Amino acid sequence: MSALPLMIAVLCVLALAYRYYSAFLAARVCMLNDANQTPAFSQQDGHNYHPTPKWVLFGHHFAAISGAGPLIGPVLAAQFGYLPGLLWLLIGVVIAGATQDFIVLVASVRHQGKSLAQIVKAELGPQAGIAAGLAVLFVLIIALARLGLVVVNALSESSWGTFTIAMTVPIAFLMGLYAYKIRPGRIGEATVFGVIALLLAVVIGGKIPGSPWQSVFSLTKDQLTLAMMTYGFLASVLPVWLLLCPRDYLSSFLKIGTIGLLVIAVIAVNPLLKIPPLTPFIHGGGPIVPGKVFPFVFITIMCGAVSGFHALVSSGTTPKMVMRESHCRSIGYGAMLIEGLVGIVALIAVSSLSPGDYFAINVSQDKQVELSVMGYHIEELPVLEAEVKEKVQGRTGGAVSLAVGMAKILSSIPGLNGFLSYWYHFCIMFEALFILTTIDTGTRIARFVLQEFLGRMDRRFEKSDWMLGTVITSLITVCSWGYFIFTGSIATIWPMFGIANQLLAVIALGTGALMIRKWGRGSLSWVAWVPMGFVLMTTTTGAWQLARDVFLRWIDSTDPSLVIRGAVDLALTTTLFTCLGVIGFRSLRAISLKR
Repeated sequence: MSALPLMIAVLCVLALAYRYYSAFLAARVCMLNDANQTPAFSQQDGHNYHPTPKWVLFGHHFAAISGAGPLIGPVLAAQFGYLPGLLWLLIGVVIAGATQDFIVLVASVRHQGKSLAQIVKAELGPQAGIAAGLAVLFVLIIALARLGLVVVNALSESSWGTFTIAMTVPIAFLMGLYAYKIRPGRIGEATVFGVIALLLAVVIGGKIPGSPWQSVFSLTKDQLTLAMMTYGFLASVLPVWLLLCPRDYLSSFLKIGTIGLLVIAVIAVNPLLKIPPLTPFIHGGGPIVPGKVFPFVFITIMCGAVSGFHALVSSGTTPKMVMRESHCRSIGYGAMLIEGLVGIVALIAVSSLSPGDYFAINVSQDKQVELSVMGYHIEELPVLEAEVKEKVQGRTGGAVSLAVGMAKILSSIPGLNGFLSYWYHFCIMFEALFILTTIDTGTRIARFVLQEFLGRMDRRFEKSDWMLGTVITSLITVCSWGYFIFTGSIATIWPMFGIANQLLAVIALGTGALMIRKWGRGSLSWVAWVPMGFVLMTTTTGAWQLARDVFLRWIDSTDPSLVIRGAVDLALTTTLFTCLGVIGFRSLRAISLKR
């Protein structure tokens, strides 16, 4: 099947969803009112709480929520065929993901910019607040470590990509100083400078390899980890207007611009989807995701459809900068629709590869023999490797196959033939930048949550302007996720991260339903209850199958490392479900008392 009809249908559905469903949520469910003062003004401190123009904040929010998930998840789920992932991305983002992000953002704005854990505490009591806080902290630290590991693997020894991404930091500094201090309010002028400077950085970066500067920007994995930890710390402690917001706003141009170009390329080139709608692996036993299409397509694809991590951004940095309640619609719902489009475009790009080439990139050498017996033969891969001047076979994880698929489509645009190598390296850099913008915001959000926890012991930690508390909690946060990257022990708990992330989405949607009742719109709380029930069903099923088929088998093995790995995964999964149980019990109790 060709990609053009699918692309047009997807764009129409997303446009209709924003025009009508988000308007329904804004007017009937959340009843947005610009007469309500937002915490950006009532709590303004020039550091965390700072009124920010709508489209600047949109760029920050989109950059913060768009990590590896919408790029990598759909690529890995393509082993089931393109149809399951496409349907889940399209339906999930409209009904679940964008709805969650929007409602949680409004709820946080109306709770003075407090985190999801603090909202749960305020509505359901301290026990539920502690349970939500533990779940939030766990998901944040593991997410940041995993995302950081992807960046480290993508940029190690890559002077071009490292230079380009490094340059976004001083560019963001200059943008922030210009727009907020030198010529306050001149966002347009700062934007023009930032975009031009970013494009120059991309072009100049291509000349770094082979130059005297190559040794400076060609960093080892440990050096990259230290550099990333330093950046995460600075982004967490410096005022949002100086680094975090302008850098995310700047990177959003590259993100949205690249995705927009890829959408145009798909329409212009109309590539053939060589991966079929469904593969035999929907029944399980796949080489990438071993489980069946239900429930693992819903767990493999998180960001892009629905992700609990987004609720942390919607109740983290973003609500502290919203100028008007009406802005929540485009920022909360609209940004998530764009992320859903990112996931769909990634799925289309990788589906343009032949099945044999797709599996050859995403599985290890030993599994390729088995796939060859099943009829999945390598077709274009040797030619593609020669053109991109890189060995891509056996580069598991999804990022490389996506870069190959994107580069293949972009280089097919009339007039751009012969630039496959350039597009491939550009796409690798694009993916790394996509992920890194989640690191800065995620670190700051984790710092907020940790400050709220420590505030139970020392009230000073609850003060957003207490610099010593900010420094201490930021150091603890970056050292926590940095430790997992350095030791490589992130592999111990990553298999159940998808479960943890979706359980957090259940908590976020459930909290959203309670807030809708509090706003006097209980009859419309189904907009949150329905997606919450579906995500809970798929996640619980996936967790049970993962524990039964993977964790318990590891515990029964004779390999001590696998025994420890299985025990840790099982304990953490049990802890998360316990937290969910506490919150669920307190929610039912609160509803029964209000009746």
